[in-house]
Amino acid sequence: MKVLVTGGAGFLGQRLARQLLSRGSLPNSLGVQETISQLILLDVVPAHDFGDARVRVVTGDIADGALMRQVIDAETTSIFHLAAIVSGQAEADFDLGMRINLDASRLLLDVCRERGHVPKVVFTSSVAVYGGALPDVVQDHTALSPQSSYGAQKAIGELLLNDYSRRGFVDGRVLRLPTISVRPGKPNKAASSFASGIIREPLNGENAVCPVSPELRLWLLSPRCAIESLIAGHALSAQSLGASRTINLPGVSVSVGEMVAALEKVAGAEVAARIRFAPDPAVERIVKSWPGAWDVTRAKALGLSADASFEAIVRAYVEEELPR
Repeated sequence: MKVLVTGGAGFLGQRLARQLLSRGSLPNSLGVQETISQLILLDVVPAHDFGDARVRVVTGDIADGALMRQVIDAETTSIFHLAAIVSGQAEADFDLGMRINLDASRLLLDVCRERGHVPKVVFTSSVAVYGGALPDVVQDHTALSPQSSYGAQKAIGELLLNDYSRRGFVDGRVLRLPTISVRPGKPNKAASSFASGIIREPLNGENAVCPVSPELRLWLLSPRCAIESLIAGHALSAQSLGASRTINLPGVSVSVGEMVAALEKVAGAEVAARIRFAPDPAVERIVKSWPGAWDVTRAKALGLSADASFEAIVRAYVEEELPR
C-alpha cells in the first residue's frame, strides 16, 4: 500500500506520518488491512523522514500537475490531503489561497480520476466553512456561509470531494476539524493562532497577547485527538458514510476566558497572568464568524471522539511537550 500525505512537513502531517509508521497498516476500501509499503510526504519544504526506509520525501508545489502525477499512481491507495494556506494568510493573499486551497485540491482529485483506481481521500476542512447568524449549536443541515476566503475555499473543496465520490472517482471523506489547540512550536498566520499561543507561550515563560475578547467561544480539539480522528475517519467504510461524505468532528466548546481559567488551574495564577488582552478587529471578525459548537451525533455514531475537556488538553500539552 502506498500512502500520500500532502502537507507532510507540517505540524499535523509529521504527527500523522509518525502514527502511520507506528501502526504499519491501514484498511483499504474493502476494509482489509494492508501493510504500508511506502509513505510519501509531500510539501513545499522537505519533511522529516524519521530515518524510515518506507518514507519517501518529495519537495514541491502541490499545484504542479507534473508533480502530482508523479506522486499519485495506480498504487496510491490512500491520500491524506492536509496541505493548505492557513486562514489569515489566505485572507491576506487571495491568489495564493485560491491556488493552493482550491486549484491544487481539484488537481489532486483530477489526477485520481485520471488514474481510475478510486483511492481513499481524506480532506481536512474547517469550522471556517460556517459563518453569519449561527445557532448556539450548529447542526449538520446548517447552511455553509463562510466569512473568509479560506472558509470559502474549504467549502468548495468539500463540495468537490463529495461530488467526485458520488461519481465514483474517489472514495472520499471530509473531516471538518475544530481549531487545533495546543499546537507546539511558533505562531503561524492562522487567525486562530492565538488559541494555542495564549496557552503555549505562558507555559514556556513568555508573555502572550490575545486578540479577541474573553467571551468569544471556540470549538477546539487537541493535536492527539486530531490525528486519531484522521486515522479513524480514513477507516470508515463508504457504506457507513452514505450520501454525505462530510463529518463534523467532535471537539470541546470553550470560551477564551474559560481557556485562561483552565491554564490557571493547571499551571497557576502567575502563568495565567502572562496573558494580555489587546483586541484585533480583523482577527476577531474572522474568528467570531466560526461556530462555538456543532452537533456531533453523527460523528459519535461513527465511533469518533474528542478530548474530555480543555483542562485535559492543557494537561496533555504539559505532559507531552514541555519536557522537550
